[in-house]
Amino acid sequence: MKKFLKTDEWNVIEESFHADNLRAFESIFSLGNGRLGQRGNFEETYSSDTLQGSYLAGISFLDKTRVGWWKNGYPNYFTRIPNAPNWSGIIVRLIDEELDLALWDVDSFERRLDMKEGISYRDFQVTSPKGHKLKVHVEHITSMANQNLCIIKYSVTSVNYEGKISLVPYINGDVKHETSNFNEKMWNILRAETTSEYAYLWTQTRHEDSQVCSCMTYQLFKNSKEITGNPIKIEKEKMTGFSIGADVKPGERVTLIKYTAVLSSLYYDRQLLVDEAVSESKKAKAIGWDALVNEHKKVWEDIWNETDVIIDGDPEAQQGIRFNIFQLNQTYRGDDPRLNIGSKGFTGEKYGGNTYWNTELCCVPFFLLSNPKDVARNLLLYRYNHLPKAIENAKKLGFSGGAALYPMVTINGDECHNEWEITFEEIHRNSIIAYAIMLYTTMTGNKEYVAHYGLEVLIAISRFWSQRVSFSQPKQKYVILGVTGPNEYENNVDNNWYTNYSCIQCLNVTLEYLEMIALEYPDEYARIRRKTSFDKEETYRWKEIIDNMYMPEDKELGIFVQHDGYLDKELKTVQDIPTNERPINQHWSWDRILRSCYIKQSDVLLGLYLYYTNFDKEFIRRNFDFYEPRTVHESSLSPYLHSILASRVGYVDKAYNLFLHAIRLDLDDYNNELEQGLHITSMAGGWLAIVRGFAGMQVLEGLMSFSPTIPQKWNSYTFKINFRERTLQLCINKRNIEVRLIKGQSLKIKVYEKEYILEENNPAIISTIIKNQ
Repeated sequence: MKKFLKTDEWNVIEESFHADNLRAFESIFSLGNGRLGQRGNFEETYSSDTLQGSYLAGISFLDKTRVGWWKNGYPNYFTRIPNAPNWSGIIVRLIDEELDLALWDVDSFERRLDMKEGISYRDFQVTSPKGHKLKVHVEHITSMANQNLCIIKYSVTSVNYEGKISLVPYINGDVKHETSNFNEKMWNILRAETTSEYAYLWTQTRHEDSQVCSCMTYQLFKNSKEITGNPIKIEKEKMTGFSIGADVKPGERVTLIKYTAVLSSLYYDRQLLVDEAVSESKKAKAIGWDALVNEHKKVWEDIWNETDVIIDGDPEAQQGIRFNIFQLNQTYRGDDPRLNIGSKGFTGEKYGGNTYWNTELCCVPFFLLSNPKDVARNLLLYRYNHLPKAIENAKKLGFSGGAALYPMVTINGDECHNEWEITFEEIHRNSIIAYAIMLYTTMTGNKEYVAHYGLEVLIAISRFWSQRVSFSQPKQKYVILGVTGPNEYENNVDNNWYTNYSCIQCLNVTLEYLEMIALEYPDEYARIRRKTSFDKEETYRWKEIIDNMYMPEDKELGIFVQHDGYLDKELKTVQDIPTNERPINQHWSWDRILRSCYIKQSDVLLGLYLYYTNFDKEFIRRNFDFYEPRTVHESSLSPYLHSILASRVGYVDKAYNLFLHAIRLDLDDYNNELEQGLHITSMAGGWLAIVRGFAGMQVLEGLMSFSPTIPQKWNSYTFKINFRERTLQLCINKRNIEVRLIKGQSLKIKVYEKEYILEENNPAIISTIIKNQ
């Protein structure tokens, strides 16, 4: 854990220049708007170590798979979101020197990410090798109001320099993707053109044939007066731009406003792409900086009004949860079912921008509960639209009859993961998709999605499970052999409890929804039967599996067992690991990790969290007491989940510490991997740890219920939650709970098992001592 940022409730602040940790800060200060995004790179030249990263949602590149030992079922290509042309570059030149923070003396430096308004600010003073001093102020916005726009205001003030300051805004297509398998360039340049008014770069991805056009216009000011003139055109094969500037004396300022439109063939006809990009950039300039900024701020105001969590008394927690909410909302907007959420979002290249099962585990419940718009539906449609490829993927592995195995890693529905213990064995990912469908139906009360889309997915997944199980003669039970559970520190195990249990939960929900749709949507039921060739006789085997699935448990300890053989390990705790050997994945051999009892993220506790209505508190407590001390939390999915369970069993101090770990995982670089990018998808877990953990939100027999706890450090916490077309606001302090229905029809809820009727804008104030045990 590293404390290198100033604590502030609405801002992330870097107070000095950290050249040795620049990549980590580039991750922290990333900006995006759902369609495009960038790491927090410097606009000006920086000649030392940096990861220059610009990314576009839905634009992918087929990177040929590279493995030493090929196995049937491996994908031929690994799909990645490529590092796109750099649209934010601005070179700063004096008469005979070029600004470069790697070479110039940095006299002062501050960078600030204003999360409330979505603006990145940077202020620094530098001295050149020849002694020239400059002050620089930068404002960088990736517009949430117009998702094609990135706008930058770049001001240079002379301290002691007299002469010309030239500013060179450019777009550069000569970029590399650091993690590509064969170091292949990912873009072809179709055309680069510069006129006196605008400059654009028209590019195309190799192999995949997606096209992008980036076009910029500009305004130049000396002090506060706009100046015009004939710019020097920058026209190279892979770069386009202008050189513009003004003569200055000490105390005078030159300001460039760069308006850049970035459009892709995902949304525009490629024949019109250049014209549309030129039009967008010129329109932005005509609207002007102030109006564009105000439009952008208004979107963020609306987002915070919907999703903000207010924590009184704990600035570190307040900053952390807002950072998580901020990053989630600038990564995914929920308006396009072709898009999903990459584990690193727009903040880094690791995982190739691909979607994992993290989306269904963390992001679906976050958007479902926090956003009054139906964002979660598009995440579910993304999986529905990929169902044919999931069936094809299962067929490659030997499954038949419409069985589906969703990919572990994907952008377009194709599996593009090639580590055998994950690709072929981490099959629990199938069931989390079924869980997300069930959760959506429960929280919205909307059965229409299941009727039109979800049931097809559930049938295909259930067919997979029906074929994947084996019947053990010695046990006289169904078993699931050769799997990797969510705890990836144990591979190729038999009877992973979570995998076995989630299998039968998936079969159960499929049977329940088949009956429901047959009764309530008979026409859709008939359509689905025809489309899937569904035969009711299939369900007889599903019921047999449900009734006879083997579940490893230890009755003496009173716990479920992680998998067969787990209790044969030397059962040490995390306290036995020397501090200088953490994280163990960066210090131990893989063989040593596999043989140890240490858990990356708990399998058993994940099942107890997801299917909480099936277990009592004391049983959860016993399992928590056994597994959490052996969990190293080296997965970003781990701390928040354990925090929720700790809250539920009354370990509020433990829950608080795990909550801080979850929400400040990146801000404090817990796992020493921040330079690779942020953990975007798991950030939803911090919000869930408040709502489902501290506030104790559950849905029991159709009623939303709460059993709040409150960390000792907090005076109060306030959040909004959406449930069946209603929006509730809860404010919880140490003496009472205020629940307000701010939108929607009257609603019955439970607080500490007592029922209350909520009417719109008529709060229920429940006076009680918060029960922390």
